[in-house]
Amino acid sequence: MSEFLASIHPVAVCFIVCAAKIVEITIQSLKTCMMVKGQRVKAALLGLLECTVWGLVISTIISTLGDNLVLLAFYAVGYAVGLFVGSALEGKIALGTSNLQLIANDENTEKIIEYLRACSRGYTVFDGHGSKDKMNMILIVLPRRECGRVLKEIRKLCQNNVFVVASEVSKYAGGYGMVK
Repeated sequence: MSEFLASIHPVAVCFIVCAAKIVEITIQSLKTCMMVKGQRVKAALLGLLECTVWGLVISTIISTLGDNLVLLAFYAVGYAVGLFVGSALEGKIALGTSNLQLIANDENTEKIIEYLRACSRGYTVFDGHGSKDKMNMILIVLPRRECGRVLKEIRKLCQNNVFVVASEVSKYAGGYGMVK
């Protein structure tokens, strides 16, 4: 590999190292998210790919890193861009499950329930009391990739007059449409 890179212009080598580092760190970010979400087999396969890319990148620069600060800078930029791309890509893929806790008055609770029923989405409603009025808490567990769309629709229905807490769910069992 080093013979091949020696035949390439040094500036091109910098860009190759940067691009490879972006790919490696993007894979690393996705692998970490998959491990956290319990997708062990996919994470292991991504880890294998990540390690292969890392081995190629590090073997390319290890002997010249101290002498070539430009190559080190491209390596570092590749790392930073890889973190950004990896987190952006994971946000688009939206792995996992979310828990929405909505707090609304009776009128908005009815609108939300109507919407959730129309979507065949499970929910649980609890009666509660806010600082001024009676309020209701609506709990919804749904795939993370659907969370943004559902929240947008609910906020539109309630004219943004609903308090929302969204969180990640690591494990769940049972429930309407949610058996896992």
